[in-house]
Amino acid sequence: MKSLYVSSLSVIIFASILGGCQSSNSVENTNDNQEQVNNEDQGESIPETLTVDGLADHYHTGDPVELTATTEGDLDSNHWHWYTLPPGGDATNEEAWEDVQDNSTNTYSGTAEEDGQQVLVRLLDEEENVVSESQPLTIAIDDHHGHDDVTKRIYEGFFYYDEVEDRELSDYAGDWQSVYPYLIEGDLDEVMEVRAENSDERNKEEMIEHYTAAYETDVDRMVITDDSFTFHYSDGKEATAEYASDGYEILERDAGNRQVRFIYKRQDGTDEMPTYMIFSDHNINPTPAHHFHLYFGEDRDALLAERSHFPTYYPSSLDAAGIVRDMLAH
Repeated sequence: MKSLYVSSLSVIIFASILGGCQSSNSVENTNDNQEQVNNEDQGESIPETLTVDGLADHYHTGDPVELTATTEGDLDSNHWHWYTLPPGGDATNEEAWEDVQDNSTNTYSGTAEEDGQQVLVRLLDEEENVVSESQPLTIAIDDHHGHDDVTKRIYEGFFYYDEVEDRELSDYAGDWQSVYPYLIEGDLDEVMEVRAENSDERNKEEMIEHYTAAYETDVDRMVITDDSFTFHYSDGKEATAEYASDGYEILERDAGNRQVRFIYKRQDGTDEMPTYMIFSDHNINPTPAHHFHLYFGEDRDALLAERSHFPTYYPSSLDAAGIVRDMLAH
């Protein structure tokens, strides 16, 4: 493996004598969890003036990772080096960082294979001295429905009744956005095309029509806490109410699999909010939701019987590309 830095034997011996000194360009953890590189030759810290764009909120195993580095200000150098650190690696040990071979540009192309892998880019001058660097970025992998047979079986709706457990509203806590506006704008066309290719019933246009009816809602955004919902409507209005668990229902589906819907009932007199909120997110026991379908209204039984209208929400932190990537992974 190519070393991150070129250092002479005398420098290494000198650093060993000093005991606490770092090597000429090494990574050390600071209290605020930021990585900083010290350049012993220059006697000062390497400035973190490189910005890296393109990091996704999370990836699924096998997803492409495409990153682009840019500089802040004028730097008289165009010699880029990318490095990766395996999950759990010692960031203070320069030998733990692996030089990405055959990549001396400001772009990085890789594959999400290990949760927690870190990526760092540095800009070097003609003498291989580091003139600037980025903060390390962490590749987060979350496959949601997992890789083991049991998790996959449950995700597909094949589970036993005794595997189901009640869930608290905290499983859904967060800031969520509707995917309906993205569908209307055409941002989900790739998803619709893939679903049409895997369908014997609908082409792409019919798939878009189907999901337009399914996703339609005027609640563009919602914020959920451990005991409340706040709806943000497309016309700018907001409404909030408190909710508590009202149990769950296991539904038998025509395909032979099952679905669990978790039910929450309004606890106060705020009639601006629905009486019932009913979730379906492919999970059957306590675990944080990554997206969900929400059925809300006044008639509990009617909502449980609903099959064609299921407004769908993803984290508000995701952009259109992130939502597409997440949908295609399921």
